Amino acid sequence: MPLVSLLLGKGQLKPQNINDSESFQFQENDYVKQFRLQDYLIRNQLSEPLVGENPGNGYSVGALKIPKDIHFAGEPVPIDQNDVKERLDRELLVNTYWQSNMILMIKRGYKYFPIIEEILRQYDVPEDFKYLALIESGFLNATSPAGARGFWQIMKNTAREYGLEVNSNVDERLNLELATHAACKYFLKAKKRFGNWTLVAASYNRGIYGIDRALKKQKVDNYYDLWLNEETSRYVFRILAVKDIFQKYDDRYGFDIGKEDRYRLPLLKKVIIDSTINDLVEFSTKMGMTYKELKIYNPWLIQSHLNNSSRKEYEFLIPKIENTKSIEIQ
Repeated sequence: MPLVSLLLGKGQLKPQNINDSESFQFQENDYVKQFRLQDYLIRNQLSEPLVGENPGNGYSVGALKIPKDIHFAGEPVPIDQNDVKERLDRELLVNTYWQSNMILMIKRGYKYFPIIEEILRQYDVPEDFKYLALIESGFLNATSPAGARGFWQIMKNTAREYGLEVNSNVDERLNLELATHAACKYFLKAKKRFGNWTLVAASYNRGIYGIDRALKKQKVDNYYDLWLNEETSRYVFRILAVKDIFQKYDDRYGFDIGKEDRYRLPLLKKVIIDSTINDLVEFSTKMGMTYKELKIYNPWLIQSHLNNSSRKEYEFLIPKIENTKSIEIQ
């Protein structure tokens, strides 16, 4: 769309003189008025910026400085290799300049990382794996086209393999704590196979068998020397980029996010339920909260009732109230 159309809105623009690029006729409401683009810009204290010239309002878009010393789970990234440097640069640029998405991920990180970090420590899994959950889902309980679900984007069969209940009534892939335990069990299994955390992270995207087959076929022993499909080729680099941005978002990447802007979970309690609940709306009321709150804190409840003929113990998260047997979480 011509600049003048953007400035003046709708109307019919016709060149007055084909040899005079600055002179136009602007036709609107059955009259024609002379319009000179340069005169308009001067009257409105504007100037036509030249290509590549800073418009003068203090905003500029530029290349990013690539970290010279970057690690994943304590394992160095060979940033001196040209392709490695360019792949990391791509993910840094994509995630830095998609500002709205990155700001939301940073805000949500402060909300959910404390829960994930505690569970990672229980399994001696490096803390860097918390960024894997962040890039998998953006901390949204979404379902992928392939059927992966939850913050950790776990497939149904994999979930059941690692002890999660998945059916039409309950989907524990949406239970952050239980899903994180399942993810950690996978990480330890993959670490036993590869002996390398970077390959463990890559295998979360490609699968243990897929990475193992690629290593043997290409006769290499590390992620950075593998020729992979684009998604897995970018996967670890996206983790690295999000990690670096999250850790340095204010001083290096220019994100202005104050402590008051960060998302936080309210103070919650765990309540153990080992019986059937016929009406979760009524249950919510008795627990001193709304049904909406119940669903927000317990998204693994798929239906408005809980089938529990086996009397399994389920942990419900509810806002902290008095006279309930519970464990506080932060």
